[in-house]
Amino acid sequence: MSVRAVDHVNIVTEQLEATRIFFQEVLGLEAGPRPPFAVTGYWLYAGERALVHIQVAKGPVRPSAEGALNHFALVATDFDGILEKVRARGQAPTVVTVPGTPVRQAFFLDPNGVRIEITEPTEAILPALTREGVSPSA
Repeated sequence: MSVRAVDHVNIVTEQLEATRIFFQEVLGLEAGPRPPFAVTGYWLYAGERALVHIQVAKGPVRPSAEGALNHFALVATDFDGILEKVRARGQAPTVVTVPGTPVRQAFFLDPNGVRIEITEPTEAILPALTREGVSPSA
């Protein structure tokens, strides 16, 4: 196998500070060390892992709804708490259950229109998210 996991997502933005604040206040990520790249930005960490990189856009950006990448997903330890924070910002997240599993997912947008999914797998339901646990679609 060549690839094991997604390392990070990188978001280009015309709203650098609003984006940083969103990811910190809503998702609980923390700004941390970042190499001195030529473009201004942040690396946002969950624990020791820089999961979300944000940087200043060189031109106008478009929301996920207008691009090829539909969304990215993060595992959330405080699923309901995040939903409360999203709602407090005036959004109505879409909450669904993965068919055939107890796994809840929620979808909402960052300040740039980037679609984010959070999911709340626990040890008891992780097998439902593996290749063996997913039933084929009809």
